Amino acid sequence: MNIIIVGCGKVGEVLAAQLNKEGHNVTVVDERADKVKAVANKYDIMGVIGNGACRSTQIEAGVDSTDLLIAVTGTDEVNLLCCLVAKKSANCRTIARLKNPDYNIDAPYFKGELGLSMVINPELAAAREIARILNFPSAMKIETFAKGRVELLTFKIPDGNRLHGMSVKEVAMKFKTDVTFCTIERDDDAFIANGNFVFAERDLVSIIASPASAKDFFSKIDYKIQPIKDTIIVGGGSIAYYLTDILLRSGISVKIIEKNRERCHELASEFEHAVIINGDPTDEDILREEGIGSVSSFVALTGLDEENILLSIFAKNSGSRKVITKVNRIEYDNITSQLDLDSIVHPKNITADTIISYVRAMNNSSGSNIETLYNLINGKAEAAEFTVCEGSPIIGKPLMELKLKPDVLIATLQRGRAQISPRGHTVIEPGDSVVIVTKGITLNDAADILA
Repeated sequence: MNIIIVGCGKVGEVLAAQLNKEGHNVTVVDERADKVKAVANKYDIMGVIGNGACRSTQIEAGVDSTDLLIAVTGTDEVNLLCCLVAKKSANCRTIARLKNPDYNIDAPYFKGELGLSMVINPELAAAREIARILNFPSAMKIETFAKGRVELLTFKIPDGNRLHGMSVKEVAMKFKTDVTFCTIERDDDAFIANGNFVFAERDLVSIIASPASAKDFFSKIDYKIQPIKDTIIVGGGSIAYYLTDILLRSGISVKIIEKNRERCHELASEFEHAVIINGDPTDEDILREEGIGSVSSFVALTGLDEENILLSIFAKNSGSRKVITKVNRIEYDNITSQLDLDSIVHPKNITADTIISYVRAMNNSSGSNIETLYNLINGKAEAAEFTVCEGSPIIGKPLMELKLKPDVLIATLQRGRAQISPRGHTVIEPGDSVVIVTKGITLNDAADILA
């Protein structure tokens, strides 16, 4: 497909890299010449310098022959105008990133009246992911499928845990829990789980299960779950705004430390039941005074990745039970993986995964539709959810009879409200929601798993 990306920031670059890798013709647009040149040269794609909201710039970028325009500049109003101009002039599909909470309630209106294919709010999506982790603090990362009925949880095997030295098959037989092991990360290696794989301490393991089955599993392996009752959030931006709203409604006490006095007043007027502290979140004395050593959880949401990482290390060493760190820059992945941080959230990756799943859905042709996509283990593996339709070549046969490509795992089926753990005799039916975990394979359609 021909795709125009307006905005060469963090999200724009991630999208350009991934969509170019998947074989699309990508053109990036930005007013900053240095950004356009850097991204275009790095990924060998087309670049146009100019205002992406101007029709003349869009024409230069090839909007008349484009299939999709994605507007991810730093300004919501510019993103909306980019999409409106493209829709009116070329009638292509359009996606807008909107960050401002004031626009969140109007998202359905924008889609309907402006003809947008998708409106995505990365800050709200990041806040929801953080809230899921805080509600299940044993997990380092939680993704949801089947409208929240099934979760993919990533956790680290603690030193001395009873999983150490056991194979996947032995764990299933011994604990008899309804979970499916998906991926394992050990050092720099990534594995798709099979029955003979043997776990070791400090492995990062991903499982798929219903929330109830996941709790049962963690209980049986003696992985202690202590509920989160309160949290300190450093940084009072949009993610903190959304997260505070979610946590207060779920009964978790919230304290925000923000150095901008005006922003503190705004937050205080919005959240009368939250404690808002005007102070420097990097000041150790302030953090100690506000209870960093006794709080259940700590969330680092400042605008600087370096600050978030250092604050998280300090919080962990001070005794905070669960620490969540927001990191934007991909370059820090190798560093953060060495620091033994609890949970790391990448807002740009959440946005990119959502948009890429939509692009792949536009490409599907074999009787299934991709609903959800998550990158796992730093992009080495992925989990994709498909709704399987009549005519797909994967329906009507027991799974044991399907010839699958290497490193493919059918992790779970959702049939109506019933979750089904796949076995050799399981048959996929039209309408089933299927979650597939793969390594080194790009899935546009569920049928792509067949050899």
